[in-house]
Amino acid sequence: MDANSVRGVDRRRLLGWGGLAAGAVAAGAPLASARPAHASPAHPRSDIPPDARPGGAYDRYIAKLAAEDKFSGVVLLSHKGRTVLSRSYGMADKEKGIRNHEGVAVNLSSGIQPFLAVAVMQLVQHGELGLADAVGAHLTGFAEDVAEQVTVHHLLTGTAGLSVPKLDLQRVFNSKEEVHEFNRQWTRQAELAAPPGSGSQTHSDGAGAGLSIAAQIVEALSGMAYWDYVHEHVFRRCGMTGSAFYTRTQWLTDAHIAHSYMRQADGSRVDAVRNLDKGSVNPAIAGKNPGRSFIGYATDDGFATAPDLVRFANALRDGTVLGRPYADLLTGAKIPRGEGRDGAPLTRPSFTGYTGPIKIIDGQWLFGRGGGTGGSSTNWNVYPDTGWVGVVLSNYDDVPIQDILQQETRAITGQP
Repeated sequence: MDANSVRGVDRRRLLGWGGLAAGAVAAGAPLASARPAHASPAHPRSDIPPDARPGGAYDRYIAKLAAEDKFSGVVLLSHKGRTVLSRSYGMADKEKGIRNHEGVAVNLSSGIQPFLAVAVMQLVQHGELGLADAVGAHLTGFAEDVAEQVTVHHLLTGTAGLSVPKLDLQRVFNSKEEVHEFNRQWTRQAELAAPPGSGSQTHSDGAGAGLSIAAQIVEALSGMAYWDYVHEHVFRRCGMTGSAFYTRTQWLTDAHIAHSYMRQADGSRVDAVRNLDKGSVNPAIAGKNPGRSFIGYATDDGFATAPDLVRFANALRDGTVLGRPYADLLTGAKIPRGEGRDGAPLTRPSFTGYTGPIKIIDGQWLFGRGGGTGGSSTNWNVYPDTGWVGVVLSNYDDVPIQDILQQETRAITGQP
């Protein structure tokens, strides 16, 4: 996509932000700044599908999974800023006997990536950064072709065409400084394996390196460590008081951070952060243990609570965290997708966005992000045309997340 296309994409009604926000104000519905994310309606609402209500099909489905020990964590459905359904199951910390509850923070894995995109878009909005800017305009130490040809837009869409050394999943980090320096050195080994914008990566680490480079651009322009920037300018502005890039030390001591339980070959589950020598046996994330990271960076291992993710969606809607045109640009469709990760054809119109997929389901847009790592399976979806937000945060890595999301969508849209 050329620079003009990047600037011009999504200037129309694409996601309906204006209509949704205007309707909420006209009806007197409070926005995130006026009502906490967990507030409930005083009486049942006729515009809530039966399957999305307490006792409905979605509620019963999650309860059945939990009863069979196939789900542990939190699910939340919110409609126009009001909680419709909130359920918590299982233990946040089995060793200390702490149960999961709505306020627990769960490791989002790659579900944390859209907060990087928000940070970048804030700098774009302030005129400090352009989406067509090349990497070399802001950072040094990269190969000449990477510095000159790879743009911010390529980094955020995973189309930079980068190849980097494969990550060592067994490495244990022990400080923020070590994590930061590793990312700096690792990304500067990047080479072009495909033309930027072609959509090709030699492996997923190339896309991850691209996001790490984008985080370093945020640092270079803001003068702040990436974690500090996101905490100050994204989480705090959205009112996300329970969410953060927590360190391993905090994970071990803070009672509101859910421990991640990894499935093992013998069928048992072990606490990731208390067993750094063990990893998940889930084939999709084999060997991963998020506790080894010490602290997440741009691509993985930030933590969030379910109500905080609703607050984030509200802050995008009401202009708290980005001006409306930039929120539209952030959440707009960029590149058509023809197939899923498994190579199977997609049954609905689907697109690559900035750090997350964009879909059309039952005639309405949906954007959000999922993540999976050793001991957690998460997803948050925003349905901006109708004001719904769905959050699934599990501290198990073997839950049927795709089936859960299908049930969520059916409940919200009323599809059979």
